[in-house]
Amino acid sequence: MRVKHLLLYGALAPLPATLAAAAPAPEVTVTGTVTDNNGQPLPGATVVVKGTTTGASTDADGKFSLRLPDGNAVLLVSSIGFAAQEISVNGRSSLSIRLQPDAKALDEVVVVGYGTQKRSDVTGSVVSVPQDRLEKLPVANVAQALQGAVAGVTITGGSNLPGSQPNIRIRGVRSITAEASPYVIVDGLPFPGNFNDINPNDIASIEILKDASSTAIYGTRGSSGVILITTKRGKTGKPQIRYNGYAGFENLVTRLHPLDGPAYSAKYQEFARQRGINVTPVPNTGELDNYNNNRTVDWMDLVSQQGYLQDHNVSISGGTNDIKYFVSADYFKQRGVLKGYQFGRVSFRTNIDANLTSWLTVGTSSFFSRNNDDGGRVDLGLAQVASPYGNVYNPDGTYTIFPQPPEQLVKNPLLGLTTTRESRVNQLTGTAYAEVQPTFLKNLKYRLNATYSYRPYRYAYYEGRQFGNLRGGAQLTNDERHNYTLENLLIYNHDIDKHHFDVTLLYSGQQNTYFTTTENASGFINDQIGFNSIGSGSNTPTIGSYSERRALVSQMGRLNYSYDSRYLFTATARRDGSSVFGANADKYAVFPSVALGWNVANEGFLRGNSLVNQLKLRFSYGITGNEAIPPYGTITGNALLQYAYGGVTAVGLRASNIGNSNLKWEQTTSTNYAVDFGVLNNRITGTVEYFDAKTKDLLLARQIPIISGYSTILDNIGRVQNKGVELTLATTNVRAANFTWESNGNFSVIRNKVLELYGNGTDDIGNRRFIGKPLGAIYDYRMVGVWQVGEDATTLDPGAKPGDLKFADLDGDGKITSLDRQYQGSTQPRYTAGLTNTFTWKGLSLRVFLQTVQGVLKNNPTLNLVDLGGRLNTPREVGYWTPDNARQDRPGLNYYNPRGYGYPSDASFTRLKDVTLSYTLSAGLTERLKLGGVSAYVSGRNLYTWTKWIGYDPEQNYTLGNGTGNVDGGTPNFPNSASYVLGLNVTLR
Repeated sequence: MRVKHLLLYGALAPLPATLAAAAPAPEVTVTGTVTDNNGQPLPGATVVVKGTTTGASTDADGKFSLRLPDGNAVLLVSSIGFAAQEISVNGRSSLSIRLQPDAKALDEVVVVGYGTQKRSDVTGSVVSVPQDRLEKLPVANVAQALQGAVAGVTITGGSNLPGSQPNIRIRGVRSITAEASPYVIVDGLPFPGNFNDINPNDIASIEILKDASSTAIYGTRGSSGVILITTKRGKTGKPQIRYNGYAGFENLVTRLHPLDGPAYSAKYQEFARQRGINVTPVPNTGELDNYNNNRTVDWMDLVSQQGYLQDHNVSISGGTNDIKYFVSADYFKQRGVLKGYQFGRVSFRTNIDANLTSWLTVGTSSFFSRNNDDGGRVDLGLAQVASPYGNVYNPDGTYTIFPQPPEQLVKNPLLGLTTTRESRVNQLTGTAYAEVQPTFLKNLKYRLNATYSYRPYRYAYYEGRQFGNLRGGAQLTNDERHNYTLENLLIYNHDIDKHHFDVTLLYSGQQNTYFTTTENASGFINDQIGFNSIGSGSNTPTIGSYSERRALVSQMGRLNYSYDSRYLFTATARRDGSSVFGANADKYAVFPSVALGWNVANEGFLRGNSLVNQLKLRFSYGITGNEAIPPYGTITGNALLQYAYGGVTAVGLRASNIGNSNLKWEQTTSTNYAVDFGVLNNRITGTVEYFDAKTKDLLLARQIPIISGYSTILDNIGRVQNKGVELTLATTNVRAANFTWESNGNFSVIRNKVLELYGNGTDDIGNRRFIGKPLGAIYDYRMVGVWQVGEDATTLDPGAKPGDLKFADLDGDGKITSLDRQYQGSTQPRYTAGLTNTFTWKGLSLRVFLQTVQGVLKNNPTLNLVDLGGRLNTPREVGYWTPDNARQDRPGLNYYNPRGYGYPSDASFTRLKDVTLSYTLSAGLTERLKLGGVSAYVSGRNLYTWTKWIGYDPEQNYTLGNGTGNVDGGTPNFPNSASYVLGLNVTLR
């Protein structure tokens, strides 16, 4: 018995320390079931051992089995749409876990006009931009990050040219001539700058307001939609220092390849044979020496370069319970893929919030940015058409003016690099607010908002003798904009049992002023002075100036009501008075809206349903206005006129435009029907919306009898309709212990139609406006082939010869006339879509974004390049007809397009827009490194495009060189480019 006790004692006695340390803790197996709050099994729920990557997913019956390092492990249990739980095993081998619904998504607060709301209570069409679209993307302009990412929002252009601005349209074009860009609000106040001024790293969230219910609160300014940008602000806690930065390079994605030397020579010889003139190897004598010695130049290679971009941002934020701050500084630099094109930005932001007393809170936001896109620029269009046998340099090393003499229609594409060009704009914006919440009435709040913005701009340009301007030419422009807004807001919230009331009242005033001066001079004795002494030009400088002012006074009231978060009601009325309208018109207009919502999922018959987790029906109706006409467009104006009188030059006045004092607002009436849903424990969530918007009293120029002294007058005539369907869908396809796959997609169909123009039921063919058709119409002949050798065109198209384009006789009169033109399509897409797939595995994340724009028809200037007597180079992608190569899609070299055919072409495309691979260090590792967080990423943008379009980019419009060599004339040519960057985000504790 004693021996037995000794053996038992020995078994229970602790092992020696060395042996205990060496013995591994015994592993155990735990099984269990995960259910929802109603006891229904949750398949795909994740069960992970806390502090490790060991985990498992539940099967179709909600069951799991997991090996644990010991019986005292803690499990993290989560499932989409449910609140995560921590479960202590405590030696148990079987667990029954019940998860509760997570109301976080529905309780998420979103920014709306003049305030915030729970997402579950929103009745209007308000879309939040995914946060990952604002981070880890190599863009200077935040609008570029939105391309294809939001249903109903179309963003074109500006994605490649450094410093350019994209065109943004929300739910299509609602006006013909008036401003159609959305209203931009930053931190609750109008932003007078552009998206280039906003540092993407400063942005906390972006919401886009699309329907009348959500935009009518901004009255006339919200007629084309509203973009709400909220910048980051400080939070209570110790200072947090964060660095975000990336650097990378850019390359041309698509090239048009001019013909090489032999092909260029063969083209000219073919042209000469078709024309029946003397055949020579090249069209110009100045090319012969290079031709005979086989010396060629690649102009496209000379005008292009390796582009690069970099961005560095440092921010500091923190605060106490009484004062919070956020301070950031940013430096961005981009060198484009064409020489001379660049953009630089330096910006600073300071946001401060302070609780001065228990009833008074004040805050300020100060923002400064300096942008410049200086530099003389090459001409891509001229590089496309210049001869490969041209001369780049003179014997003294300077650029030749005309590289292929005696041809003087084509200048050297590099000449722009000899010019001096400065283009700089500063943006200084200061905002302040004071918020008073009386202690005796907690539900009432008064807020005063004020903002002032100053935006000076300077443009200076000089071209001299190296450019070919033997007397020199200078231009200098200085302008400045001043904008201020003052808003008084009264906000009242009150709950009575299950009834919630939210009332907002507003009285505000805005004023914008603009002043500009422009000077031009020529006849400089040398090229050293330039625009720095513009009065030194021997020719009398021409000077012009212009000033304008517009003001707006507004009153607004809004009521939000909800009952038990089930039945929702919103009513808004805004009254705007604008200074731009005439004396006889009512300068004031009222814009009302109403919206209803029903949270069906909160009804008893669906509450706790495991299949349908979210279901909300929404309806809205409202009216918005548009005042976007020139401030003095209602006033009859005169222009200065110089004339000879008595042998001297005198100055008089001539009629310029006739005013219309009866002008009034354009008005858009729109309805919106929507369903928000979430099913399968919110593994699939989305929104379907249908909208119909009709705009009347369009501000259009109407023709009047010329005997009046004027040809047109601005009037309220015409109607346009926009209607469409939008779908947004988010799915969780796979959710395992260490791996997830999520998809986010959007799809939009928008149909635009002109309902009425001038009240007489006729189309406006000259401006390509047709009743019953969308704006942006393509109206042209229908090409059916090319006239071939042996075909007789004398009856149908007299004068046509083999190699000329053949058109269809649509009116059946036996000949081709202007009456054979027809509507063929529109530059507006039939549908757009975007799809993002995000894959995560442990700390790795891969995001792939695809964008598509379909059903777009555009005139193609690349195909419309007139050869000017065979003397221009042409892209080999275009080609040409010959008697031996009887093509049916391209004309011969002698065709000069007498009817102005625009070559309408399909501009649809699908684009691999961006791919980002990122890695985030684990919390344990960053803890050991004494850091708050570290992530690194590599990102590519505009990687590949699938399209039938022949040209640089189907999304943008180009005009190939016209031989003027004017690098600042019109919209610069700039091709699509791809960027590849490496980025790093570091947060210090």
